[in-house]
Amino acid sequence: MQDFFDFVVQQRGKLVEQTLTHLGLTFLSLCLALLIGLPAGILITYRPRIAVIVLAVIGVFQTVPSIALLGFLIPVLGIGVGPALVALFLYALLPIVRNTYVGIQEVSPALKETARGMGMTPRQVLMSLELPLALPVIFAGIRTATVINVGVATLAAYIAAGGLGEFIFGGIALNNTNMVLAGAIPAALLALLFDFLLARLQQLRGLRLRRVAAVFLLLLPFLSAFYWLPTDPKAKLVAGFAHEFYGRSDGYPGLIRAYGLQVRPRLIDQNLMYEAVFRQQVDLISGYSTDGRIRAFQLRVLEDDQKAFPPYEAALVARQAILDHYPELTQTLNLLAGRLSDAAMTDLNYRADYLHESPKEVARRFLQQHRLLRPPTAAKRRGQVVIGTKIFTEQYILAEILRQLIENRTSLQVITKTGLGGTKICFDALNAGQIDLYPEYTGTGLLVILQPPPAQADSLKANRQAVYQYVRREFQNRYQLRWLTPLGFNNTYALMMRQAQANQLGIQSISDLKRYLDQ
Repeated sequence: MQDFFDFVVQQRGKLVEQTLTHLGLTFLSLCLALLIGLPAGILITYRPRIAVIVLAVIGVFQTVPSIALLGFLIPVLGIGVGPALVALFLYALLPIVRNTYVGIQEVSPALKETARGMGMTPRQVLMSLELPLALPVIFAGIRTATVINVGVATLAAYIAAGGLGEFIFGGIALNNTNMVLAGAIPAALLALLFDFLLARLQQLRGLRLRRVAAVFLLLLPFLSAFYWLPTDPKAKLVAGFAHEFYGRSDGYPGLIRAYGLQVRPRLIDQNLMYEAVFRQQVDLISGYSTDGRIRAFQLRVLEDDQKAFPPYEAALVARQAILDHYPELTQTLNLLAGRLSDAAMTDLNYRADYLHESPKEVARRFLQQHRLLRPPTAAKRRGQVVIGTKIFTEQYILAEILRQLIENRTSLQVITKTGLGGTKICFDALNAGQIDLYPEYTGTGLLVILQPPPAQADSLKANRQAVYQYVRREFQNRYQLRWLTPLGFNNTYALMMRQAQANQLGIQSISDLKRYLDQ
């Protein structure tokens, strides 16, 4: 617990900034939902025929998973605040529209008839009778929308819109529980706080409730402005970094140590970085040296002339227990040792990412080219192996290569659990026995999982073989997990720019980038 409080103290500036951003996103989207939802709820009250249709259409958006909704919006709106606000707006819309409609509908017909009999116009009936009586129900909808948006707003960090999700995504990627808690606890507390305050307001009646509601509506634009308070300084280049890269000692902090490079990046999911730089929404991204989108999007990998990034040899990490139980598994997996060069892996990624070939087809063709597949047989399956992967294309391809190879050469059935997220999720699943093996990288094993003292890590990372031997030994001793012989490629971190822009600015290396930014 003390470690958590120390982390919060160290990160208090960023924590305040991200909390304000989170508040701004929540209330800005809520403000938009109120501007649209209240009139819509009132309108469908007087148009019963369209009420069912409108509520059904809005309800469909509520059922779409938030990640999927963002996926639909990104091709249209890009990354950043745009898709985040639209998604939050859509999630807040249903409870506001529905409660406004229900609240007005529940006003006694006798009261409405009496008001009309006294000569009140429809507008007067709405403003003086229906809305005041419906206000507690409407407030319940606002309360629900607010709590929903506080939770969903954590996903804004997925698309570089900021918020407390930056700590959560970063912590998951970095195997840092304190970082996850630093984002999750404030988000939960905000949801509880707003739910409590709005519940108290909902209990008010009559004139007091109307006054408080008016004050709340007046405060919404002010609360929404929190999103714009943590503004970025004017920069020559806009950088987009993955959450993991930004926090890892061998990522952005390593660039600071080696080059003195200082930028204020937008944090974005690693799968969206390439699309963002291609669409010119950012100028500089962190990436992976064997990614097929480098070729597809005509990007330039900046030379790491100061050797800031350690080696990232790909290898399979497996539970020693599964290897002992199925001795033929080790022999089969080692058939891949050294088979995948940097160029070969880049080409496989290119085929899947850009040519849209399925990982299954890419893997099958690779195995056939290397003559690793035997003629199929009808042997009965005896036992199973569970393979996990992280959530990017290269790992999906490797999982398919492993599945096809194991099922072709052994009697084992393979179950794949793809898209497990970051390093922490995969490693914890392996260590707990929920999966039996997954592809990992030596630099990740060294710096994210083992986390040796900085001096020891610096002495190791200059030597590829030394890093591999260290992680192999320590994983075996600490966790009874075994690193198999490396697959042959080194998927290290890299900084990338669009080739045309790099040529225009005369940037070939990270040192060139540093000189340009310092001008």
